[in-house]
Amino acid sequence: MVKNDKWIKKMSLNYNMIEPFEAKQIRDGKISYGLSSYGYDVRLSNEFMIMKKISKTLDPKQVQDNLFKFIKVEKYIEIPPNTVVLGKTLEYFKVPRNIITIAFGKSTYARCGIFVNITPFEPEWEGYVTLSISNSMSMPVKIYTNEGIAQILFLSANEPCEVSYADRKGKYQTQKTITSAKI
Repeated sequence: MVKNDKWIKKMSLNYNMIEPFEAKQIRDGKISYGLSSYGYDVRLSNEFMIMKKISKTLDPKQVQDNLFKFIKVEKYIEIPPNTVVLGKTLEYFKVPRNIITIAFGKSTYARCGIFVNITPFEPEWEGYVTLSISNSMSMPVKIYTNEGIAQILFLSANEPCEVSYADRKGKYQTQKTITSAKI
């Protein structure tokens, strides 16, 4: 069952499920963020990791952080054509044991060729979300910090899972910074 705005608000305010939490959707000339009818629109922080130009094959089993350039920006970053950058959310999540989430990129960006990977946050995962953001266009595209980047949907199970992400000590548990691929 998909969780609605009342449940998301209650869990966020009572259990710090989303921190910081916006109890209504904020627009005001920005790409919207905050609580929506059946989800939560997360914001993009001002920190990014951009892949350096390399001439070898990228192996997801051997990604090293020195392959990336870490940058901080003020208001936006221009993603070069056909490029992927890693970013992170402003919000920190603590997912309950009987919930799994799915993150989808916002349609405003998708209509400009920007795609955010679809990713789950597993039961009892917590941390800042590392997002892979792709520019599929043949021109640079701006993405804005402190504004909406993806919508999170919350799905509940009839009963809690037997083994949670925290129980198995998942490799991305409690991440505070942008985290590249690990095995």
